[in-house]
Amino acid sequence: MGAADETRAGVSLTNLDQPLFDGAGATKRDLVDYLDAVHERILPGLRDRPLSVVRVRPGQDPFMQKNLPKYTPDWVRRTSVWAEASHRDISYALCDDRRTLLWFANQRAVEYHPTLGHAGHPEHPTHLVLDLDPPPGDAFGMAVRTALLVRQALTDAGLAGAVKTSGAKGLHVIVPVDPATTAEEAAAATRALAARTERLDPALATTAFIVDDRGGRVFVDSTRSYGATVVAAYSPRIRPGTPVSYPVGWADVEAATPADFTVRTVPGLLGDRDPWAEALPPPQRLPQELVAEGRTIPVARVQAMHEGKRRAKARREAG
Repeated sequence: MGAADETRAGVSLTNLDQPLFDGAGATKRDLVDYLDAVHERILPGLRDRPLSVVRVRPGQDPFMQKNLPKYTPDWVRRTSVWAEASHRDISYALCDDRRTLLWFANQRAVEYHPTLGHAGHPEHPTHLVLDLDPPPGDAFGMAVRTALLVRQALTDAGLAGAVKTSGAKGLHVIVPVDPATTAEEAAAATRALAARTERLDPALATTAFIVDDRGGRVFVDSTRSYGATVVAAYSPRIRPGTPVSYPVGWADVEAATPADFTVRTVPGLLGDRDPWAEALPPPQRLPQELVAEGRTIPVARVQAMHEGKRRAKARREAG
C-alpha cells in the first residue's frame, strides 16, 4: 500500500493518484472524492435498482459490468435477474449506501446505469425516458431545442418532466409515472411522445432509428423501456474531462454548456442543493389516449431491423 491509500466507511481505497483514464483530466482520487461529495444526491436514483456500471482499468478499454465479480464483498446487496439474451441469471448490485458507492469507486466504476424499475418489479418502471441524441458535431443547441419540443409534447398531454444533460452530447427528459404503470404502457407512451415531438418540428427532430435516415436531425430515442437502463443524474461519464450527467432545469437549459459540469466542478456548483430532487415532478398517471396512440406505433428497433432486411433484399435483387 502506497502513501496515497486510505480507508473510508470501512472501504480500502488504493492507487488514488493514478490517472482515471486517458483524457480524463482527473485521477482516481478525484472520482472517489466526487462520488463521496455527491453520495446523498446520487444514491436516491440508484437505491434498490439493479445496477450496471462502466469501469475503466489502466491500459484497457472501458467495459460495462452487470454481473458482480466473485471478489465482491458480502455486504454489497445484490439481486438476481434472468437475462433472456444469455439464458442465465445475472447477479446485479444494488447500490444502496455510501459504502457500496465507495467500493464501486475503488473498482474504477465511473458510470452508473440503474434500471427504470426497482429490484423485483421490472414490469413497473418509475419513469419514462426520452433520450435526445443530436447529430455529430457541435449540435448541443439542437438537442436543447428538441428538449423544449418534448416539453411542449408533455404539456399538451397534461404531463411534466425534468431535464438533465446525458453527460455525453445529448439530453435526457425524465417523466416520473404512477407506480401502477406497466412497462408496456410506459413503452407505448414513450413512443407516442417521441412521435408527437417529431410532428412539432420534423426538420429538427426525428424518430428514425437507422442513423442514415436521420438527415442531420436530433434522434428522439423512445427505446428506453422494459429492462433498459439510463445513466443516473450526477453520474460521471467516461468522456474527455470526465463530465457529469447534470440537472439543468427548464429555465436554464438554453444557457447550459455540458462541459461545465465535471467531477471537479459539480460539488462547488451544487453547494447544499439537490437540483434533481427539486426538478422531478411527482409521479403521474399516463393519459389513456397517449398509451393508445403509442400502441399503434411500431417499436423503433424492431421496425429498423425489418427495414434493414428489406433494404438488403432490395440491394441483392438490384444486383
